[in-house]
Amino acid sequence: MKAQQYNPRVRIVKEELLSDNWYTLKKITFKYEKENGQWETQSREVYDRGNGATILLYDRHKQTIVLTRQFRMPTYLNGNVTGMLIETCAGLLDKETPEESILRETEEETGYRIDRVQKVGEVYMSPGSVTETLHFFVAEYSDVMTTGPGGGLEEEQENIEVVELPFAQALDMVQSGEIRDAKTVMLLQYAQIQGLLKVKSKPLHILIAGPYRSGTNDDPVLIEENVKYMNKIALQVYEAGHMPVLGEWYALPLIATAGSTNLGDDAFNQIFHPSSIRLLDYCDAVLRVGGSSQGADEMVKIAQEKGLLIYERLDELPLI
Repeated sequence: MKAQQYNPRVRIVKEELLSDNWYTLKKITFKYEKENGQWETQSREVYDRGNGATILLYDRHKQTIVLTRQFRMPTYLNGNVTGMLIETCAGLLDKETPEESILRETEEETGYRIDRVQKVGEVYMSPGSVTETLHFFVAEYSDVMTTGPGGGLEEEQENIEVVELPFAQALDMVQSGEIRDAKTVMLLQYAQIQGLLKVKSKPLHILIAGPYRSGTNDDPVLIEENVKYMNKIALQVYEAGHMPVLGEWYALPLIATAGSTNLGDDAFNQIFHPSSIRLLDYCDAVLRVGGSSQGADEMVKIAQEKGLLIYERLDELPLI
């Protein structure tokens, strides 16, 4: 580690080597000029393990990605029960350029020999204590690029399992916590945002929740306009590939059959909201539309308690 003295508000006072057993751990004592002009002496321990590179391999045709699984002792000591971690292929630069390093690491760890990579950025992964800059890459792979089983180098005590996954499954694993390595999450999200791979979600059964009587003073014309509006939204949800439903589609025929003669009478109240609440057990999500409605807000609240997805705009719905 070479101290960089580009900031006039920072003065390195002393560097003490605490360990060089694997990489180097130093204690840095420095002075820092505060906003009020006073100089404050501080000390920090800094771990220097060099810089690294990581890569997400993806196959557009199969809609798959290649990751690795290996034992990581620090995670084992901090809550990871098995110590196994699913990650993108990565390694230290070892006196190489980032591109040279990641090409080598890719073949060693995954068994794929790729001929070109695309750099997407570089970040400090743990700037409070580690000097490392990690260079991020993506590259396409195919079965014809296989040169071996991968798994890493035995002399470096690498025991790496190659994991090929559907891209959509990998994203689900981020949500479930099965994938929680930072660099891997970042590259998966990059691939999703940039559309490197298309995520196809299953169609959702979505309850359209909006005002029925609210704001109408029980005027049947205004109530009908509210229903027409929700029906219009339902059609757009259907055209987006999902299956919409209105509580009114179930409740109103049942209410009429039960002999209701007025809005808010006993037959109406026994069926209207209770049937919608029951309907939530058969839905995946709620789309809240329209203006103020105590009943619609209640549907959202109950849906949240049931763990359903909540949407407020059509453009929030998953692509099919």
